[in-house]
Amino acid sequence: MRERFGKVAVLLGGTSAERAISLETGTAVCEALRRQGVDAHPVDTAEPFLDRLVREGFTRAFVALHGRMGEDGVIQGALETLGMPYTGSGVLGSALAMDKVRTKWIWQSRGIPTPDFIELEHESDLNDVEGRLGFPVMVKPVREGSSCGASKVKQGADLHAAWEKALALDARVMAERWVEGTEYTASILDGHALPLIRLETPREFYDYEAKYHADTTRYICPCGLDPDTEQRYAGLALAAFRALGASGWGRVDFLVDRAGNPWFIEANTIPGMTSHSLVPMAARQAGIGFDELVLRILETSLEREERR
Repeated sequence: MRERFGKVAVLLGGTSAERAISLETGTAVCEALRRQGVDAHPVDTAEPFLDRLVREGFTRAFVALHGRMGEDGVIQGALETLGMPYTGSGVLGSALAMDKVRTKWIWQSRGIPTPDFIELEHESDLNDVEGRLGFPVMVKPVREGSSCGASKVKQGADLHAAWEKALALDARVMAERWVEGTEYTASILDGHALPLIRLETPREFYDYEAKYHADTTRYICPCGLDPDTEQRYAGLALAAFRALGASGWGRVDFLVDRAGNPWFIEANTIPGMTSHSLVPMAARQAGIGFDELVLRILETSLEREERR
């Protein structure tokens, strides 16, 4: 049965700020596929790789890249040009989800609650932040993931430094109204939301350190919500994911304020698959082990192949 996949390239590494996490994700994915008899091989996209995919007879790709030049539609477009099936979202869904500003425009147009924001196109825009959003705010690159370059800003005196920190990673920077509340994430697999996870960290927010290194981060699943509320939030997360044209698998992050209102922050079309990653945790709560999860993600490439 595994022969139907043929020779699988696990695309990993790349050149984004999330390269190290992608290497972890891709290695874990490749090992899981091999344990199940799939002919899987790691392919680092930081090196010339398109010719290699053709030359070595790969039949499909498991995209395990994070950040730009991997999660933003660029690699997906290249694979479309080759006619090679791949996992996860297509070009449009990948590109939109990677761009936090356009994500929020679409969500606003569809009535999906998301915090107010300003794109900081010029240094002078910093003067508008307090009047339009108040403090605190979250300042972050528009097209980065894993909270790279993100800062919580509590007062105007710290705004410029946060802007420069984000600007070092992306020419586009945004400030977003801070939502005081509880953070949740909804993992999505083949059109269904997995059990929600509640995130708790003693740090200022769920930053890069909390996501990948800190032992103090708590992941609560079952999340503690009553079933009706969890189902409502999960339904909104699915709607948010689909509104972007995303498909296959992914994750949607949101906060719930003290009044119980959800606020959607961002969508991830290629979430991490490391020891600290959230999708495997949610899948495990649903009775899906890591190896089965990886295989089910690979099966999304078959659906893309059939649609062709």
